[in-house]
Amino acid sequence: MHRLLALGAPEFVLKRQQWVPREIDEVFAFFEDPRNLPRITPPWLGFKLLSIEPDSIREGTQIVYRLRWFGVPYLWRTLIKEWIPNERFVDTQLNGPNILWHHTHTFEPRDGGVWMTDFVRCRLPFGPFGALMHRLLVRRQLDEIFDYRVQRIAELLSDGQAHIDPPLLDDRRLPELADN
Repeated sequence: MHRLLALGAPEFVLKRQQWVPREIDEVFAFFEDPRNLPRITPPWLGFKLLSIEPDSIREGTQIVYRLRWFGVPYLWRTLIKEWIPNERFVDTQLNGPNILWHHTHTFEPRDGGVWMTDFVRCRLPFGPFGALMHRLLVRRQLDEIFDYRVQRIAELLSDGQAHIDPPLLDDRRLPELADN
């Protein structure tokens, strides 16, 4: 998407934490297997994994998938920008609906399990109109997507019990993060 579409568009932040009572190797292995992406994505998004190059996730991997938003299909291409096994990885949008999508996944062995943190920075196109869309619609959908993700991770890795910190969704621009 052309950068001029970002003029006046604020950056939004979503942060979620979840504790999983498993070993770090097992938890990280779950997230490095691309076949698990559809398992933790809400069905209403119509998520379909189209390609992974190379076929395992590591720094430099590109993933292409198709999603539906209000029934309209679109392609989303992400790049694994950073990959530190059993610690963290970062995926960024190369092509898709946002001007910015920067998703940091961290894994910290603690309290007899693993604390996982999702930290997402995003910016919608179309400046003030995009900001309004975020407030009216996109924010709620991001909450629903990450709520679903928490529940599915609990079902798949925590015997159905979700251990979470309260979600933080901050719609203020965070200038100190803008350069990361």
